[in-house]
Amino acid sequence: METITENYKTSILADATLKTVYDSICKVGEWWGFIDGPTHHAGDEFVYHPGETWVNIKIAEMIPDQRIVWYVIDCHLPFVKDIKEWKDTSMVWNLKRNEGQTEIDFEHVGLEPGVECYDGCVKGWDFYIKESLNKFITEGVGMPGDRQKK
Repeated sequence: METITENYKTSILADATLKTVYDSICKVGEWWGFIDGPTHHAGDEFVYHPGETWVNIKIAEMIPDQRIVWYVIDCHLPFVKDIKEWKDTSMVWNLKRNEGQTEIDFEHVGLEPGVECYDGCVKGWDFYIKESLNKFITEGVGMPGDRQKK
């Protein structure tokens, strides 16, 4: 019997153009925080590093105003037994217009209910996408790093 897994997915609508949303996602440090390295072109590599945690991400694909794919080259997640749990996972952003707004569909491929960090990581992504990124897109100021402060 085949096991069905479901990657973490979320969608939000933003009152902004495709270009504004795309450009905002690319300014990762403004809404996620703790970013070192370039985040605007395919092939760029950046590191997310709040404290002892670090995630080395390569931008695998970029289609302006439509799609961004990040690939996790390596990571160190000291809060779970398998510190490499995100390694070889991907974060996929798809953008489209929807009734005068821009729809952002996000999927973390490999972040499934069976992995140890699932619940905590879902809370993190929900905060950074639904609150911080959304605020950055619509108000010009995100909440980078705020979830770690709680």
